Amino acid sequence: MTTAFTQTTIGQQQARPQLPTLPTGWPIGSYESYEQAQSAVDHLAGTDFPVTDVTIVGVEPMLVERIAGKMSWGKVLGSAAMSGAMFGLFLGVVLSLLNPGAGLVPIAIGLVAGLGFNLLFGALGYAANRNKRGFISQSQLVARRYDVLSQPRNAEKGRALLADLAARSAFGR
Repeated sequence: MTTAFTQTTIGQQQARPQLPTLPTGWPIGSYESYEQAQSAVDHLAGTDFPVTDVTIVGVEPMLVERIAGKMSWGKVLGSAAMSGAMFGLFLGVVLSLLNPGAGLVPIAIGLVAGLGFNLLFGALGYAANRNKRGFISQSQLVARRYDVLSQPRNAEKGRALLADLAARSAFGR
């Protein structure tokens, strides 16, 4: 068996699984936000706790789509024009660098072509999907809570360190 592409050494077990697997370990803390869980792990790292035994698990994940605004012809065409102009300008500059004697002609052609093609394709895409989606949004994967797990060999020490962190936070220290 070849182990050239793994991070194992002879006599050691592989630290991280290569395929998706369920996390292992005992819960040592539970937090309402990822930021709080991250702070807890930072605290553990600051106390020389073996953080390679720690995993942050998002429990009850959900996809949240936040609506940023209404989609309109003006927004679609404006966005398409800007991205097309930038791409066309970039392409024109590259072409003018490859052919220094051409002057500004490749830049102008690239700008106009990028603008035109992107406007065309942006308009066609919006017209095709106009009745299906009339808004702009951003999607984010979040969880109801974030559990910090530790391997059993260090779980009790981890719980004690995180309980100390919680107590100090409660008293404002």
